Amino acid sequence: MTETNAGLEAEAPSGDPMEVLIDLLDLGDFDGARTTEDIFLGPSQKQPRHRVFGGQVLAQSMMAGMRTVDPGRVAHSMHGYFLRPGDANKPITFGVERLRDGRSFSARRVHAYQDGVPILSMIASFQVQDDGLDHQAVMPEGIPDPESLPSTAELLSRYDHPLARHMSSERPFDVRHIDPALYVSPPTEHVATNAVWMKTMGPLPDDPQLHVAALAYASDYTLLEPILRKHGLAWMTPGMSVASLDHAMWWHRPVRVDEWILYVQESPSAQGARGLSTGRIFNRDGVHVATVAQEGMVRIP
Repeated sequence: MTETNAGLEAEAPSGDPMEVLIDLLDLGDFDGARTTEDIFLGPSQKQPRHRVFGGQVLAQSMMAGMRTVDPGRVAHSMHGYFLRPGDANKPITFGVERLRDGRSFSARRVHAYQDGVPILSMIASFQVQDDGLDHQAVMPEGIPDPESLPSTAELLSRYDHPLARHMSSERPFDVRHIDPALYVSPPTEHVATNAVWMKTMGPLPDDPQLHVAALAYASDYTLLEPILRKHGLAWMTPGMSVASLDHAMWWHRPVRVDEWILYVQESPSAQGARGLSTGRIFNRDGVHVATVAQEGMVRIP
């Protein structure tokens, strides 16, 4: 979607979930127009509750930032704040400020705008690939294979509800919980941990930047679930309100998101209607590819 009017004509991507994901990440650039920022435009994916999915705007902001950086510099970290809920019925404008291009690192500030105000503010950093010290966390043992676990579609197929249909058939990622999922029923064991296998519903192009952004997209799916699991809550708890406040991510090693990845999560603290979760992401061979942290608002009746 590189034509000048990208995001304006499309109400929102619809149809095959993989086409939706690729369309979301193919930002329009207004033929290179810029003010003090590089300007891009992207569509929003329709949502049952009409709010932009946080992972979508994270991924699109990363794509916007990467479009302004030399291809030899790869994304290694980002830190973002969700400032306002986004409207899933409107496109999003992305403004990228080129903060610095040093000998090894580049920094970009990305604002995602709707109606002239930012809904997300992010700073991302990029590095020339280099050699150096190397160690990693160890992937947990005893994790069942993803093929042995039920998919979200299998778990929610009996529910005739817009949100259930969206999660079952409209999301571009297949998400499979290690422990019983929290979609409808609360957990029987109250522990501040959670783990899921994830991969896209189909293959993605080989573009490494696309996989970096898609991993940011998926990293927002279940990261607050350790908080809910610790306190015996399900997503359908009546009157509960949950919202992401910020999101930080570090990419350590190359990854393909169209192959199974394990997302291991825990919550070290919850207080003041806020909870913190962290996550480590491994590929199926046990390579630690990324680390994530997020604080969320969790209010219960």
